[in-house]
Amino acid sequence: MHPYGWLSLAPPVVAVVLAILTRRILLSVLAGLAIGALILTGGDPVAALVALCETHLWPTFVDPGKLRLFAFTVAMGATVGLIHASGGMLGLVKLMAPLARGPRSGQLTGWVLGLIVFFDDYANTLLLGGALKPVFDRLKLSREKLAYVVDSTAAPVAGLALVSTWIAVEISYIQEGLDNLPGGVPEEVSAFGLFVSCLPYRFYVIQALLLVPIIALTGRDFGPMLQAERLARRGEALPETDAEDPEPAPTPTHWSNAVLPLAATLLTVTVLLWMSGVANLGQRYDPDASPLLVLRDVFGAADSGLALQYGGMVGLMVAIGVVKIRQLLTPTQTQRALVRGVSAVLPAIAILWLAGAMSRMTGNRDVSGAPTVVAYEHQAERLYTGEFLSAKLLGEGGTDMPPLLRALLPTGVFLLSAVVAFCTGTSFGTMGLIVPMVTPIAFGAAGDMADPATAPLVLASIGAVLAGAIFGDHCSPISDTTILSSQASGCDHMAHVRTQLPYALLTAAVCVLLGTLPLALGISVWLLLPMQTASLLAFVLLRAERA
Repeated sequence: MHPYGWLSLAPPVVAVVLAILTRRILLSVLAGLAIGALILTGGDPVAALVALCETHLWPTFVDPGKLRLFAFTVAMGATVGLIHASGGMLGLVKLMAPLARGPRSGQLTGWVLGLIVFFDDYANTLLLGGALKPVFDRLKLSREKLAYVVDSTAAPVAGLALVSTWIAVEISYIQEGLDNLPGGVPEEVSAFGLFVSCLPYRFYVIQALLLVPIIALTGRDFGPMLQAERLARRGEALPETDAEDPEPAPTPTHWSNAVLPLAATLLTVTVLLWMSGVANLGQRYDPDASPLLVLRDVFGAADSGLALQYGGMVGLMVAIGVVKIRQLLTPTQTQRALVRGVSAVLPAIAILWLAGAMSRMTGNRDVSGAPTVVAYEHQAERLYTGEFLSAKLLGEGGTDMPPLLRALLPTGVFLLSAVVAFCTGTSFGTMGLIVPMVTPIAFGAAGDMADPATAPLVLASIGAVLAGAIFGDHCSPISDTTILSSQASGCDHMAHVRTQLPYALLTAAVCVLLGTLPLALGISVWLLLPMQTASLLAFVLLRAERA
């Protein structure tokens, strides 16, 4: 019998509800942790405080895997700060700006630049918005369209990239979910491998990126965006706000100031992923297998935390070296750029820490991280929330989820993630709350398959959380990236929300009707993806109009 029953759901439920009501994700998760500590200690507030700090918060913070991810996130933030201050990102924009000769090429240039600045959503938003304002004004494109292009290539690109300020956080949340598996983590399963495998299942993120060039190439718009574009073409749309750039970039600027550190990071991460993967596979490494199988096995077995940590450190050292050798910044300017870059990622680290503590509290492992051997043997320290949910949803056998519920699982978690992200304004916080809870449920629902880690249900469920969080973030007027997009683009904030919302809703509807729902019928993801894109194109051609 479960030791806590429905009470085991209290911490995550309290965290989600408070986050929706207060829009303060850190305080909400901390409150959920406090509730959980009180449950574990029988309501003793002093014992709960001690347990919260000593059993959950501190062990999570000093966990070696977490420290590696913290180190990468800090290093990446510092690198982005230096790249921006040294003019590297502005150099990339100047390299591409001459290609913008008309409305179509102008929008495509903004889209391509958004893909190039893949390593951080904030950097993407602030740089592109500020740099492309004069380009869009010259081409008589509305500021609402600029904000849409910027917002649609910020979080989606950073969330998909294998080297970015997002990847460490996303992998960590997946690992938290794996740690909550009742039977322990299968030897062949890794968080990084799952992250890569679920990329095609992040339907909304992929299609949101593809809708931008569809709109650009067809020259068509719909909804409030169409009206904004028509006003801009007639020269009647005046910028309502003109947000200043965070800091003027130095002169001269050059694209290599950005490319060199990022290339060093990417190369180091790739090499270390390969080396650690081969080492971890040992005798199971088969170089004679097909290239795709070799890549899947090697990168699936790789130590992503180690690769990201040292990749971030190498990239930071290269960025500092570029600044010093080319004498781009004074020591004081360098220090300020580093501090500014690190400060930008501190909220993500805080969310990562507290979400990790929540997962530890609701999980099934002891303080040292060892999995449960005897049923509920760590009940003085853990709530076993995953086991309770699995028993209720899947039956006591663990794999008896009703067929209808199983079929609707990816769609349900996509919509839940979207609602939480919309109400809280944070995709990071939403992922941290929902991924650790959904992962064991999805594994349990796919438990009758030979390899649950490759089951479409598992990959679609995890991908649906990561995609739904970004969808809700796109629609939310209190989202940080939505606010930054409108601010950096010199666009009225609510005008940006109003014009972007129909595009986001269209994309989400297509991704549910031709994505998460048909997956239950066994339709391949590789067939669904082009169907989604074709449907978006058809809608734009049939229902949208030229400005």
